[in-house]
Amino acid sequence: MNISLARLVVAVSLVALASAALAQVAVVAAPDQEKLLTSADPKLAANKRLVYDFWREVFEGAHMELADKYMAESYVQHNPNVATGRAAFVDFFQRVRKPAAIEARIKAPLVAIVAEGDLVVMSFSREHADPKDATQKYTTTWFDMFRIENGKIAEHWDPAVKP
Repeated sequence: MNISLARLVVAVSLVALASAALAQVAVVAAPDQEKLLTSADPKLAANKRLVYDFWREVFEGAHMELADKYMAESYVQHNPNVATGRAAFVDFFQRVRKPAAIEARIKAPLVAIVAEGDLVVMSFSREHADPKDATQKYTTTWFDMFRIENGKIAEHWDPAVKP
């Protein structure tokens, strides 16, 4: 594990631990997504923008014809429900989603975008029914992490489990 990845994993873990201690506080989306894309480092800002636009156009918009603009052909997938490779990603999402209008902002409740080295992490708020009281809801956080190589998304991680 390279030092940047190790630092990012530690930072994300600390945020998760702090959130667990204050679980009663709802996870809330950031009101200004454009502000999340800024960085004093132009390379980090570009990496954030790449992932952000990929999410809007390919993932949420389901415009798989744009996948090669954002994803390396050798894209490595760590989600256990989707095979590795750009072609496998496209095949999977063409079967489960239909193209929709590409929005100016990410539709999912985006909390933060963090970039370090060649990695970008996006965190989202997720709402679930309370397992102890189905009439109640709670929020939690979902993370997606991407590694950028030669201006394209080369690798992806998230906390997904097999259904």
